[in-house]
Amino acid sequence: MEQGLPGSAAADGSARSPLRARLARLTHEPAPLAALEALPWHSWIVVGLVCIGAFVGQLDATIVQLALPTLATTFDAGLHAVSWVSLGYLVAFASFLPIFGRLCQMYGRKTLYLLGYLVFVAASALCALAPDLPSLVAARVVQGIGGALLGANSIAILIVAVPEEKRGRALGVFAAAQAIGMSAGPAVGGIVLGALGWPWIFWLTVPFGILAAIAGWIALPRTRGARPEARFDWLGALLLAPALVILVRALNHAAGWGLTSPETIGSVILSAGLIWLLVRQERRAAFPLVDLKLFANPRFALGAGAVVLGYAMLYAMFFLMSFLLEHGYGEQAWAAGLRLAIIPVILGLVAPFSGGLADRLGIRLLGASGMGVCLLGLLVLGLGVGDPAASPLMSFVAFLLFGAGLGLFIAPNNHDTLKAAPPELATQAGSLLNLMRVLGTSLGVAGATSTLSLGLKQAGGMSDRMRDVSGPALVNAVEWGIVLVAIMALIAALLCVLRRRS
Repeated sequence: MEQGLPGSAAADGSARSPLRARLARLTHEPAPLAALEALPWHSWIVVGLVCIGAFVGQLDATIVQLALPTLATTFDAGLHAVSWVSLGYLVAFASFLPIFGRLCQMYGRKTLYLLGYLVFVAASALCALAPDLPSLVAARVVQGIGGALLGANSIAILIVAVPEEKRGRALGVFAAAQAIGMSAGPAVGGIVLGALGWPWIFWLTVPFGILAAIAGWIALPRTRGARPEARFDWLGALLLAPALVILVRALNHAAGWGLTSPETIGSVILSAGLIWLLVRQERRAAFPLVDLKLFANPRFALGAGAVVLGYAMLYAMFFLMSFLLEHGYGEQAWAAGLRLAIIPVILGLVAPFSGGLADRLGIRLLGASGMGVCLLGLLVLGLGVGDPAASPLMSFVAFLLFGAGLGLFIAPNNHDTLKAAPPELATQAGSLLNLMRVLGTSLGVAGATSTLSLGLKQAGGMSDRMRDVSGPALVNAVEWGIVLVAIMALIAALLCVLRRRS
């Protein structure tokens, strides 16, 4: 019965050989410049180039979150509509990440990685030139596809280029580049928005991408031959994107449609059906896009769920606080950006120390404690959110606690989850955690949008367009969002406590 399944073991490779040969020619990898490859520090040149992609990706993600209130006002858009500027990128990234991960295993990583830079740069220019919101969302989807090409290859290229004894240090530098990008995003974005206008948050990444693509062509090593025997899971690819899009859309629009409306219920049922078909296909495929056997390990499954919640909390806070500070309190974008930067800066400072404590204290104590610190920060934020006079001090303390709590949680949770995977599945485990991170980010933004919209309705608002929303109504609605993030923190703490050492 499985003979006709695309991506199954029985699928005949000869039927695809012309296509595979054509793809192999298109993805031919140029050799690095011999003079560069001969340098003793060539591997660190590669690390630097890959870190540019990591930095730009995180910079772009946090800048766009800060820009959403400005975009809502510029395009006279509601919360649900403007949130797709962020969600379009994230859902495209999550949908294509496993697809490109498999294609890069089959055809090599260098050419597809460089293509990712070119797609990202071209889409960034289209975003900056977008005349209306639908055009901007469409360009962000293309940008997400470029981001997925980069994300599917970054760590794998590092592993190819860097000797084993130096990989730990190289991966630490890579993580630092991500943290710096995330930390710089709110502050840089606020200054750029205030001084130059929203198109420049997209122009900002263009020169980085062009320089990285040119340098990568010259310096990155060839990577062909990881798994040339693999076959592509076409049916899994066709099921993955619709399942994610429908799920995120249902969560994003649930408040506007109504929780019991036919649109919400129908979307949830359709998404659940597609996810069931996807799981069934991935279990049967010889080379699945998403290797589900790791989820049979409870420790890994609980850790992956906690990854989703941790990043959902972080980006829900970015979304909620951007609207609160800029529209609820009337702050300038640069001031809001500097204040929001506290969260990722503290997270980045605490995470390296918490990672070192993970083996001694264990995820149950350390992860649950981190979520407890986050809850304390959310309590401080909730107490001060309705008082703009007290807000600067209260939000500083709240953001500091929230960032520290996530710093205590994210690195140890990632470490413990990866340790739960057998050594032979370490690569698949890393890819799955990357997917869970992007999925959590998407669900966090969608959930925050829906909760904020519901809060505006409860405050008597008839519209979620920013021109129709008063500052006090938005402040009241944000309180609902804080409750949502607190619920996520409680569930994440529970997932830590339920884990056992293997």
